[in-house]
Amino acid sequence: MTDTVKDILQFLKKPECGFKENISINKKLFLVFHSLIISVIICVSLASLHFILEYFNLIDMSKHATIDLFEKYSKIIILLLVSIIAPVFEELIFRAPITLFCNYRKHFKLIFYGFAILFGYVHITNFEFTTNIILLSPILVLPQIMLGLILGFLRVKIGLIYAILLHALYNGMLTLPVLLFGEL
Repeated sequence: MTDTVKDILQFLKKPECGFKENISINKKLFLVFHSLIISVIICVSLASLHFILEYFNLIDMSKHATIDLFEKYSKIIILLLVSIIAPVFEELIFRAPITLFCNYRKHFKLIFYGFAILFGYVHITNFEFTTNIILLSPILVLPQIMLGLILGFLRVKIGLIYAILLHALYNGMLTLPVLLFGEL
């Protein structure tokens, strides 16, 4: 696991295209699994900032789009939307195009980070827009930006299907406990 953390950090310091074709499927799956654990730790830790902001009445999480989703749809539809449909579409939009820019070595880093930031900021639409939401948006979307960086790492290093897999597992891992055991 520490090797995966080192690989991700090294890549994020200087993102470059470099597909690892000679890695076995088992090693790719271990990389996805390690990336899942890392993503959950990072993103859940950062998402805890949301609770702090809510505690100080700076944001209202009861108006978050996931609340509406859980009220309107059945558990199976939610799981399908969150764990299959959203990851496939979001990865096709935000990760698939990244490797199209491999020939732009000079600007690849900027493009890579741009896709991750754009991915994060698309998720600001989950919040009801207020002045505080706009001002606090860098904090509110930081978990998604971090996830976008890790998904981008997988996309560039081992392929799009593995980024989709991580995204699906990540969303499912965060959604399934709520569907099985309780309320948001």
